[in-house]
Amino acid sequence: MIRFECDYIEGGHPKIIEALVKTNMEQTRGYGLDPHCEHARQLILQACGNTNAKVHFLVGGTQTNMTVIDASIRSHHGVISASSGHINVHETGAVEGTGHKILAIDTTDGKLTASDVDALCRAHFGDEEPEHTVEPGMVYISNPTEGGLVYTKSELSALSSVCHRYDLPLFMDGARLGYGLMSEENDLSLGDIASLCDVFYIGGTKVGALFGEAVVFTNPSIEKDFRYQIKRHGGMLAKGRLLGIQFETLFTDNLYLDISKNAIGLAMRIREAFADKGYHFFNDSKTNQQFVLMDDDTLNRLSTDFMFARWGKTDEGYNIVRICTSWATTEENVDKLIASI
Repeated sequence: MIRFECDYIEGGHPKIIEALVKTNMEQTRGYGLDPHCEHARQLILQACGNTNAKVHFLVGGTQTNMTVIDASIRSHHGVISASSGHINVHETGAVEGTGHKILAIDTTDGKLTASDVDALCRAHFGDEEPEHTVEPGMVYISNPTEGGLVYTKSELSALSSVCHRYDLPLFMDGARLGYGLMSEENDLSLGDIASLCDVFYIGGTKVGALFGEAVVFTNPSIEKDFRYQIKRHGGMLAKGRLLGIQFETLFTDNLYLDISKNAIGLAMRIREAFADKGYHFFNDSKTNQQFVLMDDDTLNRLSTDFMFARWGKTDEGYNIVRICTSWATTEENVDKLIASI
């Protein structure tokens, strides 16, 4: 069985495994205060072009989203998200478990727009008695989105502007950020993201690391006391250097972006092959997630040898099938899939 259902089915990049083995018997301070974490922070800040930002390491995406949101806003605040956003549909109510309602907005493609945020805020703050409903306290987006779409610089700039107008921190979930940055449609740099977002994270778990996410705060007012919040939310890894070593490796010699490029190239090959055979797609993703529309017979036939993620059905009865590549996907496995179409 060849698996294409997600981008975290392999372990870690060989260079990371090598670095972990090489440093295994080193003695260092715990809790992310070791030289490897500090070096990784400096490498990330250099890549972002912002030496004043603060970097913290956590283990996984849900933990990161929950901790960042809960640490950044007050107890009566909610967080604005697309209704398809990861925090709203795939985190078992983790954010709401901390007491923060998700203010979900239905979108056509999973991307929040500045006008979406403005309309919700105008409705709330224009009320004569707004204190009877949840106050918007933050805006959450993911890049790429759950559907594999990327924000343009223009879109992100507009979101940043409206967030500033209402004094709302803008938080970008970057679980798949490497794949977004290497998309042929992307016009954002890490520096752009750092200048337009108050906080974002660079995903490692889905982009070459065994585990780990690097949170970058550019807004010092919401970063204050964040290490306390990490500990309080159970996210402070005693052997924190395991995170530092991984990001130290990913941000040396452009590894993070190079391995992300592999996933994009192979995903585009898969997309082109299905298109050549007359298949249609759920959306126009140019990242590592491709959403192919298949009838039951085709899906059952291909599922004999390949594993995909099933995302439901269209009104016409076609299966929405997610085919996902990763940093570790091989040309050989893609060739086998294409030959089976």
